[in-house]
Amino acid sequence: MKSILLLLTLALSLPGLSQIDTTRRMEQSVVVHKDPRIDLLVSKQASINTSSKKMYGRTMRGYRLMVMNTNKRDEAIAAKTKVYTAFPELKAYLVYQAPFFRLKAGNFKTRDEAVRYQRMMNTYFPKGVFIVNDVIEVKPEESPEE
Repeated sequence: MKSILLLLTLALSLPGLSQIDTTRRMEQSVVVHKDPRIDLLVSKQASINTSSKKMYGRTMRGYRLMVMNTNKRDEAIAAKTKVYTAFPELKAYLVYQAPFFRLKAGNFKTRDEAVRYQRMMNTYFPKGVFIVNDVIEVKPEESPEE
């Protein structure tokens, strides 16, 4: 009985000794050999991201016209088509915020400019067109070629 107990104790203590060996292996260092071209690729991608943000990512606080707020998708799409047909210079934004489709149009820096378009759009949308504060897209200024 004592010999079985001794063998059982030794068998259960062996996994504990293997953990000590694992700890020693973790203390060793790892050497990574990196290709220097990776740094070039990372810096090139960073410059591409910066230039594309300058070109396309310009936003500011401004005004848009709330053309329609409806829960009927077909009605909202028809209104968007009407905006593009009557006012091709304006960009229309159709957003779904459950359960409503909201159609906004234009990127106006000043409220006066939005009021001018609001008066013109009221003839096409008799339920009313409203001016709302929003984050608008701004066209980038032309910069001289370097």
